[in-house]
Amino acid sequence: MNYFDSELKAIKRANRFRHRKLYDDTLTDFASNDFLGLAQNKTIAKKSANCFLKQHNYGSKSSMIVNGYHDIHHKLEKLLCRTNGFESGIIVGSGFLANISLFESMARRGDMLVVDESYHASGMMASRLSRAKVEIFAHNNTAQLERILRQNHNTHKRKIVAIEGVYSMSGDMANPDIYDICNRYEAILIVDEAHSSGVVGENLNGWFDYNNLKIKSNHIKMATFGKAYGSYGAYILGSRQLISYLENRAKPVIYSTALSLFDTIYAYYSIKHIQKNKQKIRDKIKQIQATTKEILGINMPALILPINQSSNRATIQAQNKLQKAGFAVGAIRQPTVKTPIIRIIPKINIKLAKLKVVLDIIKNI
Repeated sequence: MNYFDSELKAIKRANRFRHRKLYDDTLTDFASNDFLGLAQNKTIAKKSANCFLKQHNYGSKSSMIVNGYHDIHHKLEKLLCRTNGFESGIIVGSGFLANISLFESMARRGDMLVVDESYHASGMMASRLSRAKVEIFAHNNTAQLERILRQNHNTHKRKIVAIEGVYSMSGDMANPDIYDICNRYEAILIVDEAHSSGVVGENLNGWFDYNNLKIKSNHIKMATFGKAYGSYGAYILGSRQLISYLENRAKPVIYSTALSLFDTIYAYYSIKHIQKNKQKIRDKIKQIQATTKEILGINMPALILPINQSSNRATIQAQNKLQKAGFAVGAIRQPTVKTPIIRIIPKINIKLAKLKVVLDIIKNI
């Protein structure tokens, strides 16, 4: 008996069917989140491999709370705290686990969790694991957010607000006024910087950096190594008290095996590379943004370019047309997004001439 046949048929009828596939390496990659092309950087790969082979152990062995916490993990955490201006930090296995760590452990009975409606699916799922009152506010709607916090100011122990620095599907940035609102109502502010770290800000550290915001004890930064840093895994930065709390309460920290040593080393050298080359990287990003504005008339605050499509079918057709021209792009359909989009990531290691070809095809479509 086929237990899932009817459900799969329904997904296919709605043009929502997805499956894993191996992409041709000859396609120019405008689909992945490897914003800076560091996943293809041989210098970083060689440095990481040499460092990895010098280690006493090559596997993570256990959770960080047992004996999986390695000097390499500690070294990367210190680097992240130093470059981002936070007191303490902890590395976890993925961005998904980071959001579960924060939402499930922090938002407890008597607390209130307020989440932007465009927040990543991992956060939305994790919010349902918490025992707090959960409120969703319209994307970037600061008036609604402030109203929720004002009305609940004295009725909850902790108020926790969760936003993204740069939103993964729309590509727009969080309103900086949210920072002041959270400070005014003494709310904890979680910023998921997965798509902003390494891409925006004077030091390419993300949303806090871009808006020149002072880090306080009620601020938490979460970001991944699997995007601009070209590796895998994630990290959480905050106060020493917060990180100690997560060590004692966050199930993904306590019960998950520590992040692999090679991924940790690769992330370390990627961050060092960004620090050393930040002016060159910023210049390339500005050039890409200017080209996109010139051809499509679209202001792109980071390196995510969503192009709305009329239907799921049209999205697949546009993706196939671009693939035949030699370009891999994302075809994002419902229910991941409200409106289907072609999602283009103009990575800085791709020649500008190729970006212009893609943008011209999109313009004609």
